[in-house]
Amino acid sequence: LSFLRPLAAAASRFGTLPSTAAAAVSLLTQQPVQQVALFSASLQATQQPVMDRSLYTVPTDAPVTFLACGPAFEKLSQAEKAYAYHLYRASWIGGLICLHQTSAESPGLFLVLQSVFRRQTPEQLRAACKAGVSDADWDAFLMYATQVLGNLGNYKSFGDTKILPDLSEEALDKIITVSEAHASSERVRVAWQRVRAAASSLTERNRQLGLGTAGVTAYFSDNCDESDAKLAQAFLDSRQISAYNTRLFKSADGGSYRIVQAAAESSVVAEPTDFTDEASGRSGKFSVERGGYRELMSLALPHLRNAEAAALNANQAEMLRRYAASFAGGSIDEHKAGSRAWIRDKGPAVETYMGFIESYRDPFGVRGEFESFVAVVNKEQSAKFNALVSNAEKFLSLLPWPAAYEKDKFLQPDFTALEIVTFANSGVPLGINIPNYDDIRQSEGFKNVSLANVLSSSFSDPKTTFLVAEDKDIWIRRIAQSFEVQVGLHELLGHGSGKLFKQDSDGKFNFDPSSVVDLVTGKPVASWYKVGETWDGKFSNLASAFEECRAECVGVYLCDVPEVLAVFGHPDKAEADEVIYVNWLCMARAGVASLEMYSPENGGTWRQAHSRARFAILRALLEAGQGLVTIDEITGEDGKPDLTVRLDRSKISSVAKPAIGEFLKRLQSFKSTCSVEAGREFFESYSTVDAYFQRLRDIVIARRKPRRVFIQANLSMDSAGSVSIVEYSDGPAEMIRSFRDRFSDEDWGRIEEALWQQWERDLPLMKLA
Repeated sequence: LSFLRPLAAAASRFGTLPSTAAAAVSLLTQQPVQQVALFSASLQATQQPVMDRSLYTVPTDAPVTFLACGPAFEKLSQAEKAYAYHLYRASWIGGLICLHQTSAESPGLFLVLQSVFRRQTPEQLRAACKAGVSDADWDAFLMYATQVLGNLGNYKSFGDTKILPDLSEEALDKIITVSEAHASSERVRVAWQRVRAAASSLTERNRQLGLGTAGVTAYFSDNCDESDAKLAQAFLDSRQISAYNTRLFKSADGGSYRIVQAAAESSVVAEPTDFTDEASGRSGKFSVERGGYRELMSLALPHLRNAEAAALNANQAEMLRRYAASFAGGSIDEHKAGSRAWIRDKGPAVETYMGFIESYRDPFGVRGEFESFVAVVNKEQSAKFNALVSNAEKFLSLLPWPAAYEKDKFLQPDFTALEIVTFANSGVPLGINIPNYDDIRQSEGFKNVSLANVLSSSFSDPKTTFLVAEDKDIWIRRIAQSFEVQVGLHELLGHGSGKLFKQDSDGKFNFDPSSVVDLVTGKPVASWYKVGETWDGKFSNLASAFEECRAECVGVYLCDVPEVLAVFGHPDKAEADEVIYVNWLCMARAGVASLEMYSPENGGTWRQAHSRARFAILRALLEAGQGLVTIDEITGEDGKPDLTVRLDRSKISSVAKPAIGEFLKRLQSFKSTCSVEAGREFFESYSTVDAYFQRLRDIVIARRKPRRVFIQANLSMDSAGSVSIVEYSDGPAEMIRSFRDRFSDEDWGRIEEALWQQWERDLPLMKLA
């Protein structure tokens, strides 16, 4: 170790050394044998584990499934098809905003891939690079392109982890650079040069979406952290400005912030203003402006106006007129007005909703990702959900909280089963409850939708992990039916239940503070929502997981009600008992499988709201004890570590339901009373992953299965105004073809320019790897 002695002298001059060298220098006073042993231990302790890149790649056999909707679409009249067509075009232009909400490189990757495959089909490109690219590398490239297109960015929509190409950077570069697009377009060459390294990079920070050092995000400039997000939220709350359609950019010197609202028109909303948050003492200068994503918003507007002209009733026309006003000028109030018109549009043949909706991917939990869907109503399945709505007030009375914690009047929503034609977003869900505006949901109503063709496609392959043999048979038999019941209860009575206690600007309460008792403390309610405060604004990055947990609990808690099961066509007791059992078993199993979405890095973070919710429910079931749920570590048939999850069927009513009832009651109390600190402490205690579950996580990761991505249909209109549907088969090449077909050459020229202009503005604020 004599070579270390000069380092000791250097340390005395400069005061710093790399940690390993500094540790070694500190050992020089030890005896030689001790030096060797301690230095070896020091090296071992400071070595970073090698990151398993396979956690971020997608195998070439991952399911890529066409989302069939043709039979339902063909039942529409020509007027209904025309209305759907214009909505479809507006949706997909707006959906490209998701690229600019994901990562710095996502827009560039999309531009390159679209340009490449607009010039050459996959077959033609394969022929061009045949000599220098192996079949394995080619298949990996096709799957990578499929995942970037299907997730509208290079981060997974479910889990928010980076999508890496499962081939070398050199092989990926060879495929792109041999393309006709790369040879003929300077813009493609520039874009590829910018994103080439970032596509394959896997630094600690860019493994997942997050804020500050916890990950990457395009909702904020690269120099923002959580303290900036909190300060900005306090400013927005003070001005009663919604964060849904905004992004936050901090100046290089850290002293000022720009809040940019999405809008086709550019204008100043608020000149730079000094602001101090009284709670934290932090200060900053804030300005608010319109014009975010302005080129894409401008391109979507004509199609929205065409859809308004083709609207089938007055509510639809008003809805689209208001949406257009919101997209033009950035007003969330206009979007709210459009949402009110949408709620009034009961039972349409063609259903749609669009805007900045779900806040799952904002690391702070308040900014909405752009989302737009166009769907055809499945009347047969919708009848089940309408029957559920008709009995909703009776079912709500069965929830484990008193009437004071429920809305004064349940506003019966529209609840339909939809065959999705278009879902322009980073991912396609199974069900939706919207709008997310608290004031509208609490006093005016909402709608629920179950996405029927998504549900049926999701369970087309019933294979699953972590179940014993006797449970697999019943699982295959009942999982689709069980999930239909769960989605219905989750959306309607989960997200649709519960009251937020509020005080208005006149000091009036929407509850009686003198008589309503806090369900947790047993004392009079001591906190509530004040003017300008919202559920997601107050609970921020916890709101989504907390609310999904509450809705999932409602689903399992009410799934054994005979009248509920009869609504869904399960009046036979033996059949109903199987549906109930599979629903509870599914929740317990999902709690274990959800560990895939937990990241131990940075102190441990959850990358997905639903997964965190289901894990918390698993912890509540385990806490109930009495052998209700058992998790066994076993050796699988392949000789590798495996797990099984068992649920004691005989204890569902006596142990499981009371335990979840108590858990659910507390969740509702914290939400109703705006008890942020107590609610956070409670939920975090159930969603903390300790050493035991981290060990199980290793097995879950090793047994993980790739998530399905959906190919979506396209619509076309001929010169006579006749609309037809274009359908596809399964597989990566078909995903690529569907995106190529989605935009005409004329449209693509304008879209490419819009994407490029927004990307050019964003890049100085973001960070490419």
